[in-house]
Amino acid sequence: MNKKIIGFILLIALGTAAIFGIKVLTPLFEDRKQKSTSDAGEVKTTITIDMDSWIGYYPLCSQEMKRRLKVRGYGLKCNDDNADYLGRMERLQRQQSFFAVATVDSYILNGSEKKYPAVIVAVIDESKGGDGLVSARTIRSIDDLKKKNVVRIAFTPGSPSEHLAKSIASHFDAAFLIAKENRVETKGSGEALKKLLTDSVDVAVLWEPDITKAVSKGYNKLISTENTEKLIVDILLVNRDFSADHPEIVQVLLSEYFKVLKHYTENPEQLKKEVAGRYNVTSEQAESMLKGVQWINLESNARKWFGVPTQGGTSLEDLSDAIQSTIQILKDSRDFSKNPLPDGDPYRIMNSKFIQELHAGMVNSQFGVEKASEPITGSLEKKFRNLSDAEWDALREIGTLRIRPITFQSGTAGLGVEDKKEIDSAIEALKHYPNYRVVIKGHTGLRGDKKENKRLSQQRADAVKKYIEATFHVDANRLRTMGMGSDRPLSQQPDESERAYQYRLPRVEMYLVSETM
Repeated sequence: MNKKIIGFILLIALGTAAIFGIKVLTPLFEDRKQKSTSDAGEVKTTITIDMDSWIGYYPLCSQEMKRRLKVRGYGLKCNDDNADYLGRMERLQRQQSFFAVATVDSYILNGSEKKYPAVIVAVIDESKGGDGLVSARTIRSIDDLKKKNVVRIAFTPGSPSEHLAKSIASHFDAAFLIAKENRVETKGSGEALKKLLTDSVDVAVLWEPDITKAVSKGYNKLISTENTEKLIVDILLVNRDFSADHPEIVQVLLSEYFKVLKHYTENPEQLKKEVAGRYNVTSEQAESMLKGVQWINLESNARKWFGVPTQGGTSLEDLSDAIQSTIQILKDSRDFSKNPLPDGDPYRIMNSKFIQELHAGMVNSQFGVEKASEPITGSLEKKFRNLSDAEWDALREIGTLRIRPITFQSGTAGLGVEDKKEIDSAIEALKHYPNYRVVIKGHTGLRGDKKENKRLSQQRADAVKKYIEATFHVDANRLRTMGMGSDRPLSQQPDESERAYQYRLPRVEMYLVSETM
C-alpha cells in the first residue's frame, strides 16, 4: 500500500480518536472540576439505595438524611425502581447496587432465585394501618366470605397487598382469597378501590388513604395492619461482600439513619410538612399516611427484632420469627414447596453485628430510645381487661382461625399430643393479631343427652383454654370458652360416610373477635 495512503489513514484514525477522546473525557474533566471547586468535592463516596415510594422509606431518603451524611463525607442517592423487587435482587447479586430496601416477604420470595445476595442489617418499619382488607357492605367477617359460592378479590400483585391476602388466606383457612380464578389484578390501590365501589368485586386489599375513603362510604374494614404484627415488615439489605469489605460505610448509614428517626420523632410537624410536599397531598392526608407506619428505632431493632442481649433487660427475636412465619405463609400459598433458605436457617439472611455494635457503643439518648431495663414482651403476653358476657356478645367477629378440628374420644375432654400440636399451630398464627380476643367453642356429636353434651363441650373448650394459658402465657381475660354441645353440628359432606361424619363432630374451634369496628 502507498505510504501516503497509509499515512492518510493513520491521520484519520488519530483524528477520530482525538475527537472521541474529547467527547468522552471533556465531561469527565468538567465533572471533576465542578466537584473539586464545590462542596461536593468533600464527598468520599455516594451511597445508592434501591427503593420505591412507600412512605416508610421517607426518613431514609430525606433531605435531613442527606444533610447528615454529607457532614460525614458521604453522598446519598435513592433509586426509585417502581417496586421492581426482582430487579433489586439482580442488581444486588451483580453488585450493581449495594443497598436496597424490601419487605421480608418480597426478599424471601424474590431473593431465592438470586441465592439471597444480601443480609438484613436493620428493620425499618412495620405497616400499622397502612394496608387492609375491605369488603362490601353486606360482608362483615371473613367467615361471611366463606359462605359465598364465588368471591372476587381485587389487589395489586407483587405488592404488600398480595402478601396481606396470602397471610389472611393462610391464617383463616381462606384459600379462595388467592385462588387464580377469584383474583382481579389492579395497578395500585386506587384502581382496586374503584372495583370495590362499583361492586365489581366482593373484597379489595387497599392501602391508605383508600381504606379511609372506602370506610367513609359504608364499606367494612375486615382486617387492617393496625391490628397485626410481623406481617408486613420493611428491612434494609446490604450486599454480603460489601458489608464485609466496607463495614464502616454500613455503620455510618445506620448511625445517621437512627439519628434522623429521633429528629423526626421530636419534630412531627416538620415530618408531616415534608411528607405532604414529597407526595403532593394535603396536610390531613399526610397525617393519615403517617399513622399507617411504625418506624423501628435502634432500641427496638436491638432488643425486639434482632434479640441483642442487654444488661438488665429482656430481648426477643421477632425478625427470625417474622422470617419463619412468612415462609410458612408462602408455602401455604404454594410459592414454595419447602423452606427456600440455605439449610432452612433464617439467620443465614440476617446480620445483627451492626445493630449490636451501635447499640453497645453509642449513647442511647442520641437515638431517642427507651431504657434497656424496661421489659419487652411478646404479642401473646398482652394484657386485656375483663369483659362481661354482654360485652363479649357485642364484639365484632373477625374470622375462624385455620385449625384442624381438635377431636376427642367419646365422653372425654383430654388433649392428646396431636391435639396440642394443632393448638400450637393456631397460636403461631395468633401471634400476628395481638389486639384480637379469642373465643373457643367446644362441640360434641349428635348422640346422647343434650344437657350432658353441653357440659362435655364446655369441658373440652376449657381444656384448650387451660393449655393455651399455661403454655403460651396468654392473658385469661383474652380468652372466652363456650360449650355448644350438639346445637351447631357441621354439615355432612357429599359422599361422606356416617361413621366419618360422626367422627368429625366432636371438636373445638377458635375464632377471633374485635373490640373495634
